[in-house]
Amino acid sequence: MFRRLALPLALIISLAPAAHAGEQFVDATGFAVSGYDVVSYFSLPQSDLGAPQQSPQAGNAAITADYNGATFAFATAENRDLFVADPAKYAPQYDGHCAYGVAKGGKVPGNPTLWRIVDGKLYLNITRNVVGFWEEDVPGNITLAQGNWPGLDPAPASAAKIPDFTSAAPVAN
Repeated sequence: MFRRLALPLALIISLAPAAHAGEQFVDATGFAVSGYDVVSYFSLPQSDLGAPQQSPQAGNAAITADYNGATFAFATAENRDLFVADPAKYAPQYDGHCAYGVAKGGKVPGNPTLWRIVDGKLYLNITRNVVGFWEEDVPGNITLAQGNWPGLDPAPASAAKIPDFTSAAPVAN
């Protein structure tokens, strides 16, 4: 009997909203993703593995939306409206923490300029060196991170600083 209930129960739990989800990573800017416009990533061309990515657009401090307990800034009202319509589509995975860090079992900050979109999802990493490790096996690292995330998600957001990074975002009016 338990076997017949286990799969449906697991499916229900996986589809249920996260009542006790952890916090979004927010740095000294006071904004999620260091004040960068998360929608803007999805219009940028992705570089080949091993090459640096283009920087996303800086958000505007006057054009914001709240999600997952944090304020996100956007370059345009149109981008904000796209985000509000489907925030989970645009918000970075793992509440903006480093995807490789999550794959290795911890929560460390994600640098908004070290990113990759995989299967329509935004992933951030903490340093250029870490990007190299992440890119050695992106699918494998995503699998590891997905397995680790349920245990890490309820923990508080990282309070660490992003190494060698100062955000140029968000911009003022």
